[in-house]
Amino acid sequence: MTKPRIKLIPETPKAGDIIEVKTLITHVMETGNRKDADGNTVPRNIVKLFFATFGGREVFRAEMQPGIAANPYIAFHFKVPGPGELELTWVEDGGTKTIEKVAITVS
Repeated sequence: MTKPRIKLIPETPKAGDIIEVKTLITHVMETGNRKDADGNTVPRNIVKLFFATFGGREVFRAEMQPGIAANPYIAFHFKVPGPGELELTWVEDGGTKTIEKVAITVS
């Protein structure tokens, strides 16, 4: 996986505002159904789980299946209680995690 792109709308919310979080991560999302040049099955390797926490509390979770497209794009909304850190986590089948943190300031 490569470094994900993350966008907050609005970038500087007020406490209590509902914001939209958009994120895109580059990943091939192998389904386990494809064969390589030698006829061997390419092992399944998908981003099977994505979750977001704010202030240690989970605010969004998505469990993905092999039908998900490569380079998954995820968008969700949540209510910002105040300033803090939004932590986004992607987990692959093999357990590899990509974690990105975004500081949220309020106006």
